[in-house]
Amino acid sequence: MLEGKQGLVFGVANHRSIAWAIAQGLAGAGARLGLTYQERVGDTVKKLAETLPGAWTAPCDVQDEAQVDEVFARTERAFGGLDLLIHSLAFAPREALEGTYLETTREAFQTALDVSAYSLTALARKAAPLMEARGGGAIVTMTYLGSDRVFPHYNVMGVAKAALEASVRYLAYDLGPKNIRVNAISAGPIKTLAARGITGFSRMEAQVREVAPLRRNTEPAEIGDVAVFLCGAASRNTTGHVIFVDSGYHILGMGLDLS
Repeated sequence: MLEGKQGLVFGVANHRSIAWAIAQGLAGAGARLGLTYQERVGDTVKKLAETLPGAWTAPCDVQDEAQVDEVFARTERAFGGLDLLIHSLAFAPREALEGTYLETTREAFQTALDVSAYSLTALARKAAPLMEARGGGAIVTMTYLGSDRVFPHYNVMGVAKAALEASVRYLAYDLGPKNIRVNAISAGPIKTLAARGITGFSRMEAQVREVAPLRRNTEPAEIGDVAVFLCGAASRNTTGHVIFVDSGYHILGMGLDLS
């Protein structure tokens, strides 16, 4: 499905990362990829990249403009253009995911919104010329139902995800004339390194398994499959959407099994 396509994946940290599941899916569909990493997980990401044909890696802190510029410069040197961009980035200080949203500090709010939401816009702006040179492209980001509904302790991350989803719509509008599509995947709870920082995560996971229509949790590979769809020709007329991959949990009006 993606033979001959070139892509960038932001957010791989280890083998449990959603970004890694997506990278495996894209590579399995024929795409050649560049993976970015934070310095602290560089060795891990480099070893993972060795398992993907033709993949390369580069450090990138999305709050560092120089590193972002270097990643896209390398992308242009390696690929000559860009077809796909995966944004699987989110961060909030640990203390902001404890207690109540009311207690969120200005610093924590700014950090969460910058890394988790604004970075999509910053990366899309850099990617647009490279995608336009290839006749268009696809950008996919990761979100969660906490953008629309209250999940205790998700706090400022829910606000950041709401901003991210609004950004998807505005970017889809701005980039549509360039044949660049922008969509989001809203996954159910998945055991990632970031998820472990959310108080009560295991209870969230159990709740989905007990009451979601499909009565099971989301597997990372299922996210990869949907990302392949959103990056491929089969979704060529799909943009500005949030696609749920959460066993149907988002349709429920009440998270209780009353049967």
